[in-house]
Amino acid sequence: MVQFEQDGVARRIIAAIKEQIHSGAYRPGDRLPSTRAFAAEWGASRTTVTAAYNQLDAEGYLIIRQGARAIVAAGLERASGEAPLATASPRHLSAFAGRLLALPPPVLAEPANIADFRYGDLSGADFPVLAWRRASNKAILRRPARLRYGDPQGSSVLRNALQAYLWRARGITCAPDQIVIVNGSQQGLDLCARLLLDPGDPFVIENPGYTLARHAFVAAGGIAMPVPVDADGLRMDTLPPARLAYVTPSHQFPLGGVLSAARRRSLLAWAAGAGAYVVEDDYDGEYRHDISPIPPLQALDADTVVYVGTLSKTLSPTLRLGYLVVPVSLRQAFSEAKRLTDRHAPMLEQDVLAELLASGAYERHVRSIRRKNAERRDILLTALIDRLGSRVTIAGAETGLHVIAWMNGIDAEREPAIIAAARDAGIGLYPVSPLYDPSGPRPETAGFILGYAGLEAEALRRGVAVLATILAEHR
Repeated sequence: MVQFEQDGVARRIIAAIKEQIHSGAYRPGDRLPSTRAFAAEWGASRTTVTAAYNQLDAEGYLIIRQGARAIVAAGLERASGEAPLATASPRHLSAFAGRLLALPPPVLAEPANIADFRYGDLSGADFPVLAWRRASNKAILRRPARLRYGDPQGSSVLRNALQAYLWRARGITCAPDQIVIVNGSQQGLDLCARLLLDPGDPFVIENPGYTLARHAFVAAGGIAMPVPVDADGLRMDTLPPARLAYVTPSHQFPLGGVLSAARRRSLLAWAAGAGAYVVEDDYDGEYRHDISPIPPLQALDADTVVYVGTLSKTLSPTLRLGYLVVPVSLRQAFSEAKRLTDRHAPMLEQDVLAELLASGAYERHVRSIRRKNAERRDILLTALIDRLGSRVTIAGAETGLHVIAWMNGIDAEREPAIIAAARDAGIGLYPVSPLYDPSGPRPETAGFILGYAGLEAEALRRGVAVLATILAEHR
């Protein structure tokens, strides 16, 4: 079989016989030459022709019987003058597919070669290779007696380890069976959308806000109700009735505000009155530079809040590991939805993460990269102030892995030209404006999201220097 798959002569014989059948040269019931005769005509070995005939028999083109010549199977060609096949009925995609295709497509670009400020990237040098390898070796060597599907909520060992970690690191009190391990926070948001919204249901989302969260809820049929944010996070004075509110209270994405204590309580009171759930995305909760850790909303109301956490900002976005902490009343629904979606997250990676948490290696790693990213942030801020001075206003620098740089005196309509010039110069720039609700007003001043966790000191300095030169040309 391996020899046949690599035999170009056999493939050509198969293609030629199919063409003869489809063209009508060979009709149903016609006999083909014997393998000996065909081999002589083609100058091929009889073994090759026999293999080709057997393949055509397996595909239903020929019928082969012992001691007889192969004949063409019925139903493979249309006789001359025969009426054409009836016109096929139109096929339709689902309403979900229609909503999905109506969303704006992502903008994909190769990483810039000098400095790419794309937010969400991490430095490959920061990944804990040795700790991960040690934990991975331990997990692999603990070979189970049977390989089988696991709990859709995830490994019980990992969920127990995560419960203890979340209590220590984020002040979250929950039971292990309230935790659902997901393939990255995006899958967690998709599960929330499908379980908590019906088509036509309104949902609150921050404006500006995380585009892929908005897309997940809109694709499920939800109606976006964008609510503006300020330095204290989501504004409560404009909160409309809704079935769900998606928020990033510990570090508003992208502007960086922290939801104040008063607004946190107001949001939970609103949810109670509206019978709504709050989806809390704590996408970079481990990074606090100038302020103390902010208690999550989940710690205030475990019955209302679905907490979304991720390992993409501490280990790697390529691992696709995240988790949900769900209210007890929602545990079964999320468990069954996860089962139908993909059975469960990959078990080996779960076992490795559980080992890292149990050994303390994960928390040592988090402390290390928190320190490194604080240093990167300081380098970026110093470079921006030194190169741009009063021409830039910086926001959201107290937490997280990115800052917002508003370019004073430069209109937002100049953003595309600046981005193109930066790309030509080897700099990757990403504007804030697409993160605003498309139906409402956008900022009048040019603004960019500058992610720094994927860059080293020299790249940060060079990137800002080139950016300053470009901005000077576009004033």
